[in-house]
This record gives sequence, C-alpha cells and structure tokens, in this order.
Amino acid sequence: MAAKKSLPRKAASARRLNEPRGTGRRLHGAIAYQLGVAILSGEYLPGSTLSGEIEFSEALDISRTAYREAVQVLIAKGLVESRPKTGTRVLPRDRWNLLDPEVLAWAFAGEPDQDFIRNLFELRAIVEPAAATLAAKRRTRADLKTMADALSAMDRNTLTTETGRAADRDFHDSILRATRNDALIVLSSSIGAAVNWTTLFKQRTRALRDPIPDHRRVYEAIVAGDPDAASLAMHRLIDLALEDTRLSMRSKPNKR
Repeated sequence: MAAKKSLPRKAASARRLNEPRGTGRRLHGAIAYQLGVAILSGEYLPGSTLSGEIEFSEALDISRTAYREAVQVLIAKGLVESRPKTGTRVLPRDRWNLLDPEVLAWAFAGEPDQDFIRNLFELRAIVEPAAATLAAKRRTRADLKTMADALSAMDRNTLTTETGRAADRDFHDSILRATRNDALIVLSSSIGAAVNWTTLFKQRTRALRDPIPDHRRVYEAIVAGDPDAASLAMHRLIDLALEDTRLSMRSKPNKR
C-alpha cells in the first residue's frame, strides 16, 4: 500500500496548530488530536507513513519537539510506531487502543463507520447487563443514592446538556462500581466515554427519543434486587440506544 506523505487535510488547510509559543502542552495535544482524527477517519490508512517531523513542523510553524511529543501520545495509544529511517507508520487497526476515552473522542470527531458503532454496542451488551445483574445483588444504599442522584440530574438537565450527559456517565459508572468487581470497574471510563460519544452523535439529528425511562427501569430493577429484571432492562436500554444511533446515521445532521 502506498504511503501517504501529506499533512492531515484539516491541519493543512486550517492551520489550527499554529499557536503562540509557551503553550507546549496544549500544542502537542492539538497536534495529537489532528493526527488521531486523521487516522481514525481513514485519512491515514494502516501501513501508511505520517508526514515527516521536519515537513510537519515547518508547514505548520511549530517546534519539532511538539510534533515528537504528539507522536508519543499516538504511540502510547497503539495507533502508530516510530522507527529510525523508516519514520512513523500507522499500525493495523487491531493494535489500536479503541477503548481509550481519547481515542473514542477522535473516532466520533469525524463520521465513525457502522462496524465501529456495532462493536461498541456489542461490548456494552456483553458487559453492562452482567454488571446490572451483579449490581442488583451487591448494591448498597450508597450505590442506590448515587444512581438516584444521577437519574434526577439526567431528568432535570436532559441529555442535550453536558451536565445531563455527565449524569448519564455517572449512572453507568455507579452500576459498574456496585458490582464490587475490580475488573469490571476498570472498564468504567471506557464505557462512560462510549455512552457519552454515542449520545452526542445521536444529537446531530433532529429525531431524539427520551432514553431516561429506559435508565429508570434499570434502576428500579436494581433497587428491587432483581438480577434477571436488571439484566433484561439493561439489554433493552442498549438495544434501543443502538437503534437510535442507527437512525441517526441514516439521517442528515442538523444545520447549524
């Protein structure tokens, strides 16, 4: 496969990365974002080579140090590898840390493909109903209060606001934590990011279904200590969320 040597289209056209000196941490984060989005969107394909350090830094008037630090971010997330003489190459997709919250954000900054969406929901369908089952057995009063507070905040603010979406993440996080299973709790940030970005993605279209009643049914089953009902309610929540997302992918985004 031929290597791509050009800069990412967004970076090359908008020059967004040309920031004042003295903002090194913010600058290398912006470079990593641009390159990450380009990789996740398919602008750079697996096996292709990123623009060279000198070419990139000169084209965007940034330091070579900032570019190198950005590449280290991508390496840490499994997106690329860098070797002397051969340059920085995009790794196969199965090497990418797709559950990294930042990688998920990069994926949804563009138009994620249907396979990626399906993969995320299949992961959720495996993990979250099982977590709801355990939560119904092991939850404490403190867990139930956290879930109830999150539901109230979702209802009060709606999922069209950042506050409401943060409460949605808190709700799913509280269920994983109520399992008392450290291996599941480790997945909390990834599940929360997947919930957040699919919710934002759905809001690009006009047709929005209120998912809060689905969350309330999960909560009520956990309160009742009914593992089977909790699992079924969570399966239903995820199935409906997937259908909403598919409808959003078939709809035109709102005009802004």
